[in-house]
Amino acid sequence: MENALNYPRFTPEMKKTHTILIPNMAPVQFTLLQAALEKEGYRTEILGNCGSQVAQLGLKYVHNDTCYPALLVIGQFLDALNSGKYDLDHTALLITQTGGGCRASNYIHLLRKALARAGYGHIPVASLNFSGLEKDSGFQMTLPLLKMALAAIVYGDLLMTLRNQTAPYEKEKGAAEALTNKWLGRLREDFLKGRNISAGAMKKLFPAIAADYAAIPVERTPKVKVGVVGEIYVKYSPLGNNRLEEFLAGEGCEVNLPGLLGFVQYCISNMGDTVRFYGGSRAAVWGAEALLKYMDGIERASGAAMKAAGFHAPAPFLELRTMADGIISRGNKMGEGWLLTAEMVELVTSGYENIVCAQPFGCLPNHICGKGMISRIRAIYPQANITPIDYDPSATPVNQENRIKLMLSVAKERLDEAAHAPAAPVPSLEEPVHTGEKAVPAYL
Repeated sequence: MENALNYPRFTPEMKKTHTILIPNMAPVQFTLLQAALEKEGYRTEILGNCGSQVAQLGLKYVHNDTCYPALLVIGQFLDALNSGKYDLDHTALLITQTGGGCRASNYIHLLRKALARAGYGHIPVASLNFSGLEKDSGFQMTLPLLKMALAAIVYGDLLMTLRNQTAPYEKEKGAAEALTNKWLGRLREDFLKGRNISAGAMKKLFPAIAADYAAIPVERTPKVKVGVVGEIYVKYSPLGNNRLEEFLAGEGCEVNLPGLLGFVQYCISNMGDTVRFYGGSRAAVWGAEALLKYMDGIERASGAAMKAAGFHAPAPFLELRTMADGIISRGNKMGEGWLLTAEMVELVTSGYENIVCAQPFGCLPNHICGKGMISRIRAIYPQANITPIDYDPSATPVNQENRIKLMLSVAKERLDEAAHAPAAPVPSLEEPVHTGEKAVPAYL
């Protein structure tokens, strides 16, 4: 037990002397999160090193029964430390911890063991979490940093969503990406100056951002719309999913990637659900619901700005969390849990019925709440065209892409059929018009 506790701590003094390396999960959101950390005085660098050597290093220093995201994150850190680019006496690592039952909360211990085995045992590892873990760490989640982190996620989700709905139709290739980078640069400057971080300021800025994307010249031709769900790291990380977004864009698809804010709200909602299911202080329920209501106001303002500019706005979380009712219980809250099922339902019902469900090796909650729910979702929503794709060190990109292409071939056939389908007859004014809704299955 002594060895388990004998690891280098990230101390407050290291804030000024060390460069903190961060694995790149969600590129847009993490760019702004980096600015938030810089505003608090941290020197950071988001890693971009990829390649097969990353997974191989992870396999070398972590047992192969560990989930794939852990292998990649640890491998990416070790690959960066091996590169010779960094002063190893003044380098630290930052890793996120959810604090739930998912094994991701234990990545930090696996990372420390791997560092010691690789000869980097003196390098401190800091934890970014919202659960009070690593209480002896000099890296603390302060209220100002928490507010900026929330703003980074909200803005990042908005920019990502608007870019993904604009890029497939743009007349000038690269215009949406260029605008995204422009706004990221402006928001980084705002963060460093402490501006546009409050809820009120964000609500005022959302319409300007959405209007900028709406001003990009586009040609709205019919395209296959694809949603992406899965384990949080593999869903967002180009390293984890072999550049899935880029591949789908190359196939001429419009990609819908649910925002990162939904996962944050899911974690908060689970605090209240834990009390509801297992007992405890009602204050936790009230606190969680109050925080969700605060976030809901920001989220709905973002959605309203998107709709006003002519874009599709994802369902807000308080509506999303009811969408899996009758399919899976909210007691399934390990890893992505019921949120994964709810996201698939939301995508199917909003026109993104073609879905890639990213399944990382070793992620049991993902296989149960994702892959395990597909047949049930199809039974309720026959239009659902969902394919689970496994991501692990032995899976080749060619096999993954071929499976996705099979799903896309079905999607393209349906798109062609819809384009050539005869128009629905216009009812005569002399005949009664029946507007009754389709019956909902009894098990919903």
